[in-house]
Amino acid sequence: MGAAEVEAFLTALAVEGRVAASTQNQAIAALLFLYQHVLEKPLGSIDALRAKRPKRLPVVLSRDEVRAVLGRIEAANRARGGPGVHRSTTVRPFMTASLL
Repeated sequence: MGAAEVEAFLTALAVEGRVAASTQNQAIAALLFLYQHVLEKPLGSIDALRAKRPKRLPVVLSRDEVRAVLGRIEAANRARGGPGVHRSTTVRPFMTASLL
């Protein structure tokens, strides 16, 4: 198996296998290690089609969303006995009810 076959394999991973970019990168690293350290053969240049990394947007709440969340927590706190109630007794029932 030479550089052309390795390139075809890596391109097939990206196109047909639709693997994540990190999976393709791991396959490249494994093949490079195999050729350099086990087979002790030069692999040559690999020009495979690379899998695309997804664009990730950070999850950030707007000020209004933060106010709404805090307002619900405060309302739950008032419903359970006022400001002297410990946070865990307020949040735990709220979370349990929302998980069911």
